[in-house]
Amino acid sequence: MLTVLVDYDSGNLHSAEKAFQRMAAEVGGGEVLVSSNPEDVARADRIVLPGDGAFPSCRRALGSFGGLFEAIEDSVTRRAVPFMGICVGMQMMATWGREYTDTQGFDWIGGEVVKINPADASLKVPHMGWNDLVISELGLAHPVLAGLQTGDHTYFVHSYHFRVSNPAERLAHVAYGGEITAIIGRENMVGMQFHPEKSQANGLRLIGNFLRWRP
Repeated sequence: MLTVLVDYDSGNLHSAEKAFQRMAAEVGGGEVLVSSNPEDVARADRIVLPGDGAFPSCRRALGSFGGLFEAIEDSVTRRAVPFMGICVGMQMMATWGREYTDTQGFDWIGGEVVKINPADASLKVPHMGWNDLVISELGLAHPVLAGLQTGDHTYFVHSYHFRVSNPAERLAHVAYGGEITAIIGRENMVGMQFHPEKSQANGLRLIGNFLRWRP
């Protein structure tokens, strides 16, 4: 069993690698590999796409690695390999990103990524820090969220959020001057706006669940 964390020069993967390795050892999740090699992605049993920074630059960076996105897309959409997007890696699953300039996403989950505009002007952007999850009924039944409940908290750092087209594909949100998408999911895909590798016990639980997940 091989889990590949995709390295496309868009974020520090050290903490994510350590968290996935720790949970792989605990749950018998097999090998964890950080790689930018399309051949590694093509043979992976699970794929994780992190991302830090702006949507357009992350999308360009991913496309600059010849064959890398194509290997991800083929694995996820044709072979139904379990996929997790983290932060901007989750946002790129959208149809469009509206950060700085309109940028096409993967269009795996319909919607757009737009700037956070809290109704309460005292709330700062970026949205940074711990926030309590509000998990939907579908989210409570999802294997990757097993053991979590509304009120559990995770760690966020972002200025843009995913506005989903289909509410059923939003598995959890948080309140921050309005509803901010926290977890999305469809079929063999999940995405998390927060950083599970920085979210202590709740984040490690999500990672362990993902490593055991067989959609």
